[in-house]
Amino acid sequence: MSAPGGWDDRELRWRRRTAVEMAVSGVLGLIASLVLSIEAWRLAQDSSATFACDVSSVLSCSTVALTPQAQVFGFPNAFLGILFESVVLAISVALFAGVRFPRWYMLGANLLYTVALVFAYWLFSQSYFVIHALCPWCLLITATTTLVFAGLTRINVREGVIPAAPAVRRFVGQGLDWAITGLVLFVIAAMLVAGYGVDLLS
Repeated sequence: MSAPGGWDDRELRWRRRTAVEMAVSGVLGLIASLVLSIEAWRLAQDSSATFACDVSSVLSCSTVALTPQAQVFGFPNAFLGILFESVVLAISVALFAGVRFPRWYMLGANLLYTVALVFAYWLFSQSYFVIHALCPWCLLITATTTLVFAGLTRINVREGVIPAAPAVRRFVGQGLDWAITGLVLFVIAAMLVAGYGVDLLS
């Protein structure tokens, strides 16, 4: 009996593992976006409100939420997070089921998440270098956006949606690209410790 979508069993299992990773990341990102949306609503009613994620002078959701960077397009950035995470959840479920999307669709999804990744890193840089305060939920979204982008790109490279040299496809097929994703997340964590250290909790 053939696997759904015409995949062989081994390929489908690989695809499903990546889809699950994307879905879990998407769920975590959606939860964070929903929490931030609720907090943005509360801040709109009371700008002096504090939240459970206001852990210290550095880790403070409300401090970040009151800056212009938190509403780049005139509304809370968290609303965009809800949109992006909903899209990736829908794609992840379909990928898990073995659905074959047209090449243009997968390229479009990858482009959309490239924009989301750049935006997430820009917001992180603003918090780190300009605002000098960090939102724990925003940091979670930065991490989940990185993981979703990596997963989507992994599938598109391995399946030939994104043109790549055979060596690159083998690299991805063997799962070695996880080392790059892990390195990126490690660098972000190292920046937080090096830049703020004990001030993160005090």
